[in-house]
Amino acid sequence: MAISRDDVLKALSTVTVDAAGTPLPASGRLSEVVVDPGNRVMFSIWIDPSEAERFEPVRKAAEGKVLSIPGVSGVFASLTAERAAGSSAPPVSPPRSGAPPASQQRGPAPSAGPALPGVRHIVAVASGKGGVGKSTTACNLALALHAQGLKVGLLDADIYGPSVPKLFGLSGKPSVIDGKVLEPMRGYGIPVMSIGFLIEPESAMIWRGPMVQSAITQMLRDVAWGELDVLIVDMPPGTGDAQLTMAQATPLAGAVIVSTPQDLALIDARRGVTMFKKVAVPILGVVENMATFVCPNCGHSSHIFGHGGARAEAERLGVPFLGEVPLNMTIRESSDAGRPVVAVDPDGPHAQAYRSIAAALWTNLTGGASTGAGRAPPRIVIE
Repeated sequence: MAISRDDVLKALSTVTVDAAGTPLPASGRLSEVVVDPGNRVMFSIWIDPSEAERFEPVRKAAEGKVLSIPGVSGVFASLTAERAAGSSAPPVSPPRSGAPPASQQRGPAPSAGPALPGVRHIVAVASGKGGVGKSTTACNLALALHAQGLKVGLLDADIYGPSVPKLFGLSGKPSVIDGKVLEPMRGYGIPVMSIGFLIEPESAMIWRGPMVQSAITQMLRDVAWGELDVLIVDMPPGTGDAQLTMAQATPLAGAVIVSTPQDLALIDARRGVTMFKKVAVPILGVVENMATFVCPNCGHSSHIFGHGGARAEAERLGVPFLGEVPLNMTIRESSDAGRPVVAVDPDGPHAQAYRSIAAALWTNLTGGASTGAGRAPPRIVIE
């Protein structure tokens, strides 16, 4: 059952914003309502920052009314406060010694809206636990999609353990455009953003949940990503605040779950799948990392972490299996050197594994739409 914009506006007309009983759609505070092909509804309510506490019940009421529409699979409703005209404060200030940026010490920054203009698909690469090679997978998947002719960006949302600067061999700090948005760094032809560019390498990020949420929101929305077919988001491990921030405040096209074959990792991968399903984010597939080790001396294959566990788990959960990546020293050495294997050895067997997974991901994401550098992606505009 397709949900129309009129269905949503009808439901929202029963939500009032003031004592006079002004309906939300007639208040001038409602953004454009977006309904995606999966019947997920996205909209914002414009407020002054001082009105945040008063309008939170309005937001919750609006969310509840839309969720009650038969067929709606999810709602992304946010309170949005515009910057004052002429504001020149940069969105993220580089902290020192792990202290939160000044802009985050006042609490979470408001969302800039339910969608990213110019970005066609946002895909989260996640894992239930750390140490399964999620960041290496996200990095090489982004580059493999780029190699297919797609416009791709990479956001490192792992605030406590940013790995992307190391994986791409990038250092330095991004510049600020017009005092408002950050210019992403570029690595191997794609735009990249990470909290690792804004802090000292050995700084410990001793931040509570709201600070993490604010940092992720700012790196997502206050960065000049430009026109992208896909924005890959390297998520922190687990199922906590950061994951919920991305799932509830961002129109994710779907999630990729990375796991090793062993039972211990699969237990946590299962939790990741369950979490994304609960917040109506499609599972685009499962990747089995470190699947097989082939001895470089004798050629003997060993299943150090087991083999086939992620494929079997994907089948059990009814989600796609995208493929497997071997446990290989070349991948480890190239990653440590900041030279991703897909970029430096695109025709090698390890790069081919990532490229095969990327092709399957793109098929699941688009239903088999063709790729090509000459194709201009549609622009998402929130009026």
